[in-house]
Amino acid sequence: MGFGSWAVSGSGWTFGWGATDDAESVAAIRHAIDSGVNWIDTAAVYGLGHAEELVGKAIAGLPEADRPCPPICNW
Repeated sequence: MGFGSWAVSGSGWTFGWGATDDAESVAAIRHAIDSGVNWIDTAAVYGLGHAEELVGKAIAGLPEADRPCPPICNW
């Protein structure tokens, strides 16, 4: 089960979904992990890196075994 981080990337870029609150976004990511999400989709373009920063904050301090797996791309 996955969490797409595009929606938490904020409004500071062309394809943003509007204003977001960073603390609420981090809380949403943590809630997703607590609910069983084991994969987080992110990309450098999401908020021009902002989504990746939020994911980093959300998983900081989690034991490595409890962190979601990174996406694997087979292009």
